Amino acid sequence: MKDSFGREISYMRISVTDRCNMRCKYCMPEEGVENMGHDKILSFENIERIVRAAVALGITKYRLTGGEPLARKGIVSLVERLAKIDGVEALTMTTNGTLLADQAEALKEAGLQRVNISVDSLKYNKYEEITRGGDLDAAFAGVNAALHVGLAPLKLNVVAMAGVNDDEILDFVQLSINHPIDIRFIELMPIGQAGKNNGYRYLSSDEIKSKLPGLIQLDKQDGVADLYKYPEALGSIGFISPMSHQFCGSCNKIRLTADGKLKPCLHTDEEIDLKGILQKNDDELLQDTIRNAILRKGDKHHLNDGGKPVDRSMSQIGG
Repeated sequence: MKDSFGREISYMRISVTDRCNMRCKYCMPEEGVENMGHDKILSFENIERIVRAAVALGITKYRLTGGEPLARKGIVSLVERLAKIDGVEALTMTTNGTLLADQAEALKEAGLQRVNISVDSLKYNKYEEITRGGDLDAAFAGVNAALHVGLAPLKLNVVAMAGVNDDEILDFVQLSINHPIDIRFIELMPIGQAGKNNGYRYLSSDEIKSKLPGLIQLDKQDGVADLYKYPEALGSIGFISPMSHQFCGSCNKIRLTADGKLKPCLHTDEEIDLKGILQKNDDELLQDTIRNAILRKGDKHHLNDGGKPVDRSMSQIGG
């Protein structure tokens, strides 16, 4: 369906858990965040009900996120349930990959189509520092497993940070040349922990492009990513630029948090609670509530003109 600004809303990101097995510096404080109790997290049955209502409104693309979605017990069964819903045309996942190697085949068989894997450094010590203890070998075991079972095209998400991993830009680009891997450089957004005191780490997409002469721009987009590649490269390079090149005018998504809040926009604190609606066991009311939330979606975020960053961390909202 279209929102009040004529944008076709066809994509929902669903956080299945706020829990994560890492503590990335730009996402969480070192002590982590207080986890929601199991009674506050949406059940698989209710996630399925929400997806069925959203499909009826024309939302056809779904991405499972977290926290770390693979930390949710029974995640393969949820994938299987959602993949069977008539009208779900795309079912994907964003993960840090460290728990993927043992589950990739089962996820593929259940109906998951592809994965984005978050890897912010290719250097062991730096990866461990950014993630506060993450295992780069485990992440790349997940990458290799995804390639092996055909969870493709495989994308690596890289949050670009000045003075942190900007010295590895060419290393990531080389991966896209030699392997069928699409690299996605993402501008750091002032959300949660990153909005408190990490502004100095912001690195614009234009700054990254200036280090990459010879890039060929492709005559297409992948969602909100502007796509490029090098001649003969097996993969592509994408730039997701919510700060320097605001793409709100073409935004096609809404978000569902693990505790049942529908967010029309990532960058506002506005949330519509669906748990109370679900308890009424009225699927028509559920569909109407989602429709009204889409119609309340604003024209743009205001982070570039003095707007207040959201307080909830990405792990709580859904990455």
